Amino acid sequence: MTIPRVTILTSLLLGFLFIAGCETTESKKPPSLPAQANAPEATAQIALQKEQPKIHEQPKPRPADPTDALIAQAEKLLAAGRANYAAGHLESAKENFDQAFNLLLSSNLDVQGDERLEDEFSKVVESVYDLELVALKQGDGFSEPRSEPAPIDEANDITFPVDPNIKAKAETEIKTTKSDLPLVLNDEVAMFINYFSSPKGKGTLERALARSGRYRDMISTTLKEVGVPQDLIYLAQAESGFQPLALSRAGARGMWQFMAGRASMYGLERNWWVDERQDPVKATRAAAQHLKDLYNEFGDWYLAMAAYNSGPGTIQHAVERTGYADYWELYHRGVLPQETRNYVPIILAVTIMAKNPSQYGLEHVTLDPAPKVDEVVIDYPVDLRLVAECVDTSLDYLQQLNPSLLRLATPKGEPFTLKLPAGTADQYKTQIAAIPVDMRTLWRYHRVEQADTLASIAHKYHATPASITQANGLPSDELTVGARLIIPFTPGRSEGEGTAYSKHPTHYRVRKGDTLYSVADDFGVPVEKLRKWNHLRGSALTPGRTLVIYKPVVGNGTELASEGDSGTNQKTVAHGKKASGKTSASKYHKVKKGETLSSIASSYNTTVAALRRDNGKMAANPRPGDVLIIRK
Repeated sequence: MTIPRVTILTSLLLGFLFIAGCETTESKKPPSLPAQANAPEATAQIALQKEQPKIHEQPKPRPADPTDALIAQAEKLLAAGRANYAAGHLESAKENFDQAFNLLLSSNLDVQGDERLEDEFSKVVESVYDLELVALKQGDGFSEPRSEPAPIDEANDITFPVDPNIKAKAETEIKTTKSDLPLVLNDEVAMFINYFSSPKGKGTLERALARSGRYRDMISTTLKEVGVPQDLIYLAQAESGFQPLALSRAGARGMWQFMAGRASMYGLERNWWVDERQDPVKATRAAAQHLKDLYNEFGDWYLAMAAYNSGPGTIQHAVERTGYADYWELYHRGVLPQETRNYVPIILAVTIMAKNPSQYGLEHVTLDPAPKVDEVVIDYPVDLRLVAECVDTSLDYLQQLNPSLLRLATPKGEPFTLKLPAGTADQYKTQIAAIPVDMRTLWRYHRVEQADTLASIAHKYHATPASITQANGLPSDELTVGARLIIPFTPGRSEGEGTAYSKHPTHYRVRKGDTLYSVADDFGVPVEKLRKWNHLRGSALTPGRTLVIYKPVVGNGTELASEGDSGTNQKTVAHGKKASGKTSASKYHKVKKGETLSSIASSYNTTVAALRRDNGKMAANPRPGDVLIIRK
């Protein structure tokens, strides 16, 4: 924690005054004087005056500079964001960065009018941008791993009355219900049967039962191999509703809700790229083995399940305190955590209802089919979007098949078993072989559609027509509908990286309301370049100032048209000549608010039909910010 200098100075001053005050008020014996001394009272008074320390009046501390204080707060948030980013807590990092933004923008100080605040704001912007680029270049995106709320949290929050009719009905059913777990029916279990019979609880139960079809056979086989009761499958139903991405408030993750420490004890790996708690197969085997170990420790399945929830140490301590190795005895003596008190009753309620579907209106639930997959073991990182394009499937479905992946790419430096839709393994191997190994987190595939042109595809992916032509060995710019093109580009590439700029500058006279960011956006150039060309520090611009801008050029040397080219501002080239306004083979137009295809066509002396032809789907409903190709 940083302590303001003013606070330190004030504390030291008060401490000094306190010490000095003590020295002057403490009663002391007067010093002994020689017998021959004259005027002893006067001499003693002089001696005391000499002892009295001189207290110099301290200057009043200057009031804290509000700008310094604001910058310090922003820096603290920025540092916290970087720390969270480094730890992989990306949502927390983004929250820190957002707080820094909002802090600066919502203050009563003039950010644009104060050079220090303007620099700080630019620093925040650029820091976030730089970190995002790092993540994107790694092929994983600036995104926190996906998650779903764990149903066990919702059930733990409820308090339902016990319905005597439901309890009586359940007592009858339990006598004929076959289970390899001991089943009991008491008020605690009846309360949760009542809850799962309510509209809200029943919906949760139905969705979980349907989802169980994806994993039921795999779980049954694993439980049998490990040697534990088959009905422990309902522990997963109660915990997560069979959602591999379930995340509890306590931080337990996956279908079997492992905490990180316990997961590592059972061999489940967790790093930047993967969290095997979310791998249904690996997590099921780990959970089965853990439950078996707990049963061997306590000799009772209810205590084993309670220990699975709160840890074996908690249950062992409760047993030692009371002398009872019985779950219900511990329950009624109040020595279990609240969540653990509910845990076993929830599992028993779900088990009873799932094994008696017709009695609880669950007979209509259709189980989801288990996904059929091909498995390919790879030892290189690859972007999941590229994989999806290789096998003609969606990114979402590919992520469903590989829930342990935390990013949009497979791990670096370690093997990974990639699950693909059934029957696509050979197709994947063929398609991925055309992409250099070190480009598999960067490059993409694109399937040519009817309205596609080489220029429109290049624009979509921020690539160049020449690079696409070269990567695919195209003899010309003619495209075949349905063909699959390699797109050699870098997602998240820094603005301007690899971009060519005109050798001749354009001059732009700053208008009221312009900022460095708005001008850079208008001309399609990076803010850093605009700063460098004009020796600028902050983001505010003085109306009337003339900026030097080197506009981006496409492969054939044509300058990209910019939003800054329109309106009353006059652009001049290096030798003072006015821009001719003539276009070469093609130009680019950034759509502004209120513009239509008709108005754009009119301004470029072309036709709406031509715009539609050259821009495909984008021309169907152009939105502000879209960039249209203008051909002559």
